[in-house]
Amino acid sequence: MQIAPADNHLGDGRIDNFIIDSSAHLVTGVIVLITMTAAVIAIGRHALRNEPVTRPAFLVMITAQLALVAQILLGIKLLDQGQGIVQLYIHYVGGLIPMGSFLLAGWVARGDSGRSSRILFGLLVVGYVSALMAFFIGRSFANA
Repeated sequence: MQIAPADNHLGDGRIDNFIIDSSAHLVTGVIVLITMTAAVIAIGRHALRNEPVTRPAFLVMITAQLALVAQILLGIKLLDQGQGIVQLYIHYVGGLIPMGSFLLAGWVARGDSGRSSRILFGLLVVGYVSALMAFFIGRSFANA
């Protein structure tokens, strides 16, 4: 994973002067899958017990959200650099669905009751499956 300034004379301190290696996107993708797995397990425990979500489980979910934000921003930067064009839109849409599920969860499922924790869990599962799909589709196109 390497971030190196480019020699393109666009100006000092501009984000366009930095070239990000695509391996950073892969590493962050693995981190997203690990944190999303942990969030699904943590929230799922509460959903199965029909109880409100605890603070530690919310912290795990917030960690997954932050990893996902980093992944999306790296993906945007890589597209700006002209990389990843061949990965089709399913990779991009699949990568944004988890963020949409987190946003929807924030609107409809606070996790403050048993029913709410089940809804939150369902939304996380949708996001998790989508993240898995995006990761493996992206890897298959990157290796092609």
